Amino acid sequence: MLVDWLAVAYTALLSRRMDELEEQVLTPQGKVKYQFSAKGHELVQVLLGYMLTHPHDAAVGYYRSRPFVLASGLTPGEALAANMARDAGPSRGRDTGVMFHMPSRGRATVLPGSGDVGAQYPIAAGWAQAIRYRVRVLREPEWRGAVAVAMGGDGSVASNGFWAALNIVTTERLPMLFVIEDNHFGISVPSERQVPGGNIAVNLASYGNLKIWDGPGYDPAETARILQEALTYVRQGDGPALVRLEVPRLSGHTFTDNQAYKSAERRAWEEAHDPIVHLRTFLLEQGHLTPEGWDALVQRVERDLREALAWAEAQPEPDPATVTRYVFFEGEAPQMGGLRPEGALLPLGPDKPNPPDPRRRINLVDAVLRVLETEMARNPRIAVFGEDVAVKGGVHGATRGLLAHFGPERVFDTSLNETGIVGRAVGMALAGLLPVPEIQFRKYADPAREPIHDLGFLRWRTANQFAAPMVLRMPVGYGKVTGDPWHSFSAEQEFVHMFGWRIAYPSNAADAAGLLRTALRGDDPVIFLEHRALLDTAIARRPYPGDDYCLPFGRAAQLTQGDRLTIVTWGAMVHRVLKAAEPWPGQIAILDLRTLIPWDREAVLQSVRRTGRLLIVHEDGLTGGFGGEIAAVVMEEAFEWLDAPIRRVATPDVPVPYNIGLMNAVVPTVERIRAAIDALLAW
Repeated sequence: MLVDWLAVAYTALLSRRMDELEEQVLTPQGKVKYQFSAKGHELVQVLLGYMLTHPHDAAVGYYRSRPFVLASGLTPGEALAANMARDAGPSRGRDTGVMFHMPSRGRATVLPGSGDVGAQYPIAAGWAQAIRYRVRVLREPEWRGAVAVAMGGDGSVASNGFWAALNIVTTERLPMLFVIEDNHFGISVPSERQVPGGNIAVNLASYGNLKIWDGPGYDPAETARILQEALTYVRQGDGPALVRLEVPRLSGHTFTDNQAYKSAERRAWEEAHDPIVHLRTFLLEQGHLTPEGWDALVQRVERDLREALAWAEAQPEPDPATVTRYVFFEGEAPQMGGLRPEGALLPLGPDKPNPPDPRRRINLVDAVLRVLETEMARNPRIAVFGEDVAVKGGVHGATRGLLAHFGPERVFDTSLNETGIVGRAVGMALAGLLPVPEIQFRKYADPAREPIHDLGFLRWRTANQFAAPMVLRMPVGYGKVTGDPWHSFSAEQEFVHMFGWRIAYPSNAADAAGLLRTALRGDDPVIFLEHRALLDTAIARRPYPGDDYCLPFGRAAQLTQGDRLTIVTWGAMVHRVLKAAEPWPGQIAILDLRTLIPWDREAVLQSVRRTGRLLIVHEDGLTGGFGGEIAAVVMEEAFEWLDAPIRRVATPDVPVPYNIGLMNAVVPTVERIRAAIDALLAW
């Protein structure tokens, strides 16, 4: 493609002068709080922005990617408003002013970035997977030739996200381009501390299924050639590629960084390789501009920047009353992400079960499988993936047979990398698919905490422009015959703190079916917890509630009636509570919450107001467990109805042991629960 060098020069100059305006004026005045300069990176990013013209191209940047976003269509006024935290910025003052997102304005979609270094790469890998999915599964040829791009600095190549994405796209040969802007420093740490020798391109020279380009990101002709060749290669379907372009970092990491750690020789090299200087020389030598023409371009930039600043300063501050909006779907579809923007979301079914065979009970794991089968048959945008979910059918059997039914594009195994599993799912969801990733055991979600947390408030931080609904399934808790510290984790409270996730924790097969179907037809990301001790045991078996049953989130189940004590519980503890309460028929009201976010506050409060006593039983650790939240709400809103102190029975603050005797000393038992009931009733 031909390069519009005048447009490139204008945008690069605009970015440079915007950085200088913020550094020299707006930050000292206190109008900009965080200033991350892109000085030295402009040429690479602006050229890339103008080259991404496919309607379904998408790119994820990082905190130094403003030149790219300007080239992609962001106005200078919006960019300044973002850094000044005004309502006219893309995030409406919610995110830092250099974290951008933008639905396509004729060039690439700018996917929501993350403040976590390296988190951008798996998201781009997920978009790349979605490109192939939409071509092969949804039969949408208009997606053919699109690419996903992730930009990052040399420091980011040491991150988990980078290596996760690299393995994903090379093993799958997905259409993704890595663009590494190597300025030789991660804040003050030289690139030699990130990878051996400091050059990721050299280190990856023999990496399978990866085409590599390496060159100067300050040379206009060479930078353009490399980017064009790499994009052509990826668009043709030959596989992923990586471009490493050397650039100077002409300002510090932030406005407070004086770069005292750089040698005089390094500073001199950077000044001599300023891409704006090289761009001017190139334009004059190639006859694109005269010296007078360059001066006129500079004057145009100055004029436009003054107008943009005046516009940005006139924009209002965000309304504080709106700050809690968009944590969850509120009835207004986002511009991008999930199924609703494209009208592909199935409506919720009835909330009353209709068992086709009321006499036949099924296991919880079979209920999960049956819902996955029926919903995948109805919705071609659902993809199931994770470790061992395809050929093996899941280590717990919840996905057995799905590969044969739906094929390897919709049911596939992944590398052993939970960061990659969840991060990829985010990119797929942003591209209009419904990913259903599986984490093999709850403890193994720990490496994915970063993408799980980031996804939860993605809708919020983009002010509902983007959303990424998915259903993240994982088994939790002790096993039916044993426990251990690695496979018996519950720790649901950690997810409760991750804003924007709905959390389901069913105690039986019917509830699992209804909650899972609701999650698969919803607008928010859902963490779906499946207790290991309930997957194939008699206590959790129930008649299958039908192929349309959708159990609403936030609706507790009233399992028993009583007027002397309320017990609130969930998961496997439900069955132990029922057993423990048998000596007091008609006296104890037992509530199974079924979902933790949201939880049925009104049902709990009404029951406590009736009984005057509350016992909370959960498997998670006592300190910081979700029972503490329930107790706090009851104290605030039903204190005057209490006739006894609120009591909790939970796991002590230790892991679940392997030895059965030790496990029973830790996990709440029927005997411990019964003792707590007896004590409260005697109060």
